Amino acid sequence: MASEKNKGEVKMKKLLLSLLVMLLAVTTVFAGGAAEAAEEDGGLIRVGIINNDPNESGYRTANDNDMKAMFTEENGYDASFFYSLRNDEQIAAAQNFIQNEVDYLLISAAGTAGWDSVLQDAQNAGIYVILFDRTIDADESLYVASIVSDMALEGETAVNWLASQGLDEYNIIHIQGVMGSAAQIGRTGALDEMVAANDNWNLVTQQTAEWNAETAQQIVQSVIDAGTPFNVIYAENDDMARGAVAALDRANISHGVDGDVIIMGFDTNKWALEELLAGRWNYDGQCNPFQAAYIDEIIKNLEQGIQPTEKVIYLEERGFDAATITAEDVEKYGI
Repeated sequence: MASEKNKGEVKMKKLLLSLLVMLLAVTTVFAGGAAEAAEEDGGLIRVGIINNDPNESGYRTANDNDMKAMFTEENGYDASFFYSLRNDEQIAAAQNFIQNEVDYLLISAAGTAGWDSVLQDAQNAGIYVILFDRTIDADESLYVASIVSDMALEGETAVNWLASQGLDEYNIIHIQGVMGSAAQIGRTGALDEMVAANDNWNLVTQQTAEWNAETAQQIVQSVIDAGTPFNVIYAENDDMARGAVAALDRANISHGVDGDVIIMGFDTNKWALEELLAGRWNYDGQCNPFQAAYIDEIIKNLEQGIQPTEKVIYLEERGFDAATITAEDVEKYGI
């Protein structure tokens, strides 16, 4: 009887041992599968990048190319891109990226307002938000860092240069970018302040061309057709300055160094700096599009638990004068 009992116990132990071996085998398979999935993913950092239309301007094309060159699988990223010049579409895209559980949300906002709610959603989801290119009107606690141009300083530098030209009277055609964008607000604000403070500074017209050369040409052409005197064109990007110059050339109005009209642009496209070097334009304000390396460093530090030492990082920029620009400047700073 005892012998039968012992045999039963041995069989039970063998069965239990077999089940344990099977369980370990299954566990190993699942662990291996998980490891393979992780290996396939490569431990990539998931990034959602929201930017303006790359065709908006030469600056934007350079900015987008810089981001695409950095945020690649080879550099450790799984990046998705969304483009729009409309704030509401960008905000909707941000919500989609949050739902898709990206690790980081990088935003160059079309407009400065309306971002608080979506940024709060990102924070609640544990997603880091990094702003680039443009600032927004939101509490600084809602984003981890902002790598941007100081648009107000860009405008101030340009307007101070214009004041240094010592004209008896400034009759200005002011061509604005997309209304409500940080670039437009900064570049417009400085000029508006100078006009308000000086009786000999006058705005002949102040209209938006939304960064578009053809629209800028139409604005200048309408002033020419009206016969209104002007001696300065302050265009908030290079493409609009080029459109403005096309209207002047069509009307045989001289411009640039020793010309009848001072031409001012922003962004330092290489072709625009060449216009300065040739004396056909007078001033071009730099707007640095190369922000990806800054963002990459911040992300890699955050992955190691290191927070940025600065909330806002302003890119170094300068203004170029036709009287002093060199061929070396064109090669070094042209985009």
